[in-house]
Amino acid sequence: MIVRMRLSEFRQLIADEFGQTKGEWIAHSHVLGKFGVTVNAAVENGEDLREVWIQLCDDFSIPEERRLGSDEIRY
Repeated sequence: MIVRMRLSEFRQLIADEFGQTKGEWIAHSHVLGKFGVTVNAAVENGEDLREVWIQLCDDFSIPEERRLGSDEIRY
């Protein structure tokens, strides 16, 4: 069974790694190496969110230990 990442989880990963404001700017302006479009365009095009996140991490050299997001519990 394939479990797809939810858009809210994807956006939270970006905010956790880059901060809310910078993350939104990156999603709007950074062209992903693998896809040739911005993060937001890749999402709008229906690309797999996990693949978009992995490519974003690769593009910004995010270490493996930070790719799963924050361990902080949010209420």
